[in-house]
Amino acid sequence: MKAREPLLASLAAAMAKLDCAGRTLLVAASGGIDSTVLVHALHALAPPLRLSLRLGHVHHGLRGAEADGDEAFVRSLGAQLGLPVLSRAVAPRRLREGGSSRARPTLQEAARRVRYAALGEMAAAAGAERIATAHTLDDQAETVLLRLLRGSGPSGLGGIPECSPDGRVVRPLLTVSRAEIERFALARGLCWREDASNRDPAYARARLRRDWLHGLGEAFNPQWLRAIGDLAEAQRRESEWIERRVTQEASARLAREGEVWVLACGGWDELPVALARRLARRMLHAVGAGRDVSRRHLERVLAFVASARTGKTLQLPGGLVLERTRSSVRIRPAREGQTQHGC
Repeated sequence: MKAREPLLASLAAAMAKLDCAGRTLLVAASGGIDSTVLVHALHALAPPLRLSLRLGHVHHGLRGAEADGDEAFVRSLGAQLGLPVLSRAVAPRRLREGGSSRARPTLQEAARRVRYAALGEMAAAAGAERIATAHTLDDQAETVLLRLLRGSGPSGLGGIPECSPDGRVVRPLLTVSRAEIERFALARGLCWREDASNRDPAYARARLRRDWLHGLGEAFNPQWLRAIGDLAEAQRRESEWIERRVTQEASARLAREGEVWVLACGGWDELPVALARRLARRMLHAVGAGRDVSRRHLERVLAFVASARTGKTLQLPGGLVLERTRSSVRIRPAREGQTQHGC
């Protein structure tokens, strides 16, 4: 093993930080360059880090024969490296059947949900304690920019976390750029599969890559990827600290009574605005309204909690109603035939 190769050094440091040494890992392997490099790099690091590796491939059923070729490639990769391969077929389109268009996930959202569910099943079947995915610094920067352009709040600028809240899913290449990935692959003569959908302008991420990203370094800052990655890291750490405070406040104020959630309002005016906003958003996510509620809705909710008179109601998207009592706000499903003040 070339212990001083920059990518291997970055990966080894990340694996130690993410508490992966000595563990069994399921490596999410799509067949693309990022995951192929992750597989080879982890295979090189397996002896010193005492890693036991399995490959997990998810067949989304969206690209016909090309997707079949991806699965065959991953199985061949596993055989080449002597690693067990697990595979699951999923059907993301089924998640988009029925329901309103607002409640229906996009195809990409649906694919992400079923992909992580399938990876979790394969990890359990393989006895893997961690699932490693190949998200890179470029993925991080693209995610932050897309969220910024779409109107994200501060939490969204934290981008992709290096691990899931339970620590099971890890992303050890988040500090490694696509250019570093390509150099590693070319230096080792690796082969990989190309997914044409990554260049399809129907997807916002592909348009961002094609039309904007290349010029950012030339026009503004050659280290723009690292700058955005550092921003995401700093914002994520601050958000983690803030969310602990939100959790404390939510534990004291938010309770469930059957199908109704109750928010205690005593001393609401004394809360910092940022804390009140996050607490209101936490409440809306708890009742399943997070996706439907825009910033405009959230501001109206905050105004309602702060100043509505007892007995007043406010309707939210998704058939939910806020109702003001003397000392609390109750959020519940709308009753049939009820008229509310709309949001």
